[in-house]
Amino acid sequence: MFAPRLGRAQRTHAVVLLLVTAFVVAGSAAAAIIGGYRINLTPSEPIGLWRIVALDRPPAPGDLVFICPPQTPGMQLARECGYLRFGTCPGGVAPLIKTVIAVAGQHVEIGADVSIDGRRIAFSDLAERDGKGRPMTPWPGGVVPEESVFLHSPFRGSYDSRYFGPLPASGILGLAEQVLTYAP
Repeated sequence: MFAPRLGRAQRTHAVVLLLVTAFVVAGSAAAAIIGGYRINLTPSEPIGLWRIVALDRPPAPGDLVFICPPQTPGMQLARECGYLRFGTCPGGVAPLIKTVIAVAGQHVEIGADVSIDGRRIAFSDLAERDGKGRPMTPWPGGVVPEESVFLHSPFRGSYDSRYFGPLPASGILGLAEQVLTYAP
């Protein structure tokens, strides 16, 4: 049995409907990005819809932020390894959602886990290998430089400052606010 052929008018309506749907989806995505909304698909923080809220003060420990990583050879390698997703930051990567755990002048020690000014950070143990079995090299530790932040996620597999070190605070887009999320 053969499916009936669509008439010319039906094909035209189908094409118009498809184009309108594509326009609405693309327009909604653009409006969400321009409006400060992001979708998180990584397990570093709850999965779902987040909003970027303006940060009108210097970042402080405990702030959950969206931050664009700098365009460095290390970050390019992280992108090639699949640690950073495609997105709207310079270099074509997605903003990271991480918690600031240290700011300029604080001392970071990295061993089996992370300590800030001698205080151990919960859920900060390091992974020796990534999900594909590749070795993970931790940042050696030290004092967080001026105008920089040290970032963390309690998810053990998170790619954060444990591995790439402090990032410039100038990359912070704003505070990360959950809108509609799910933590598996």
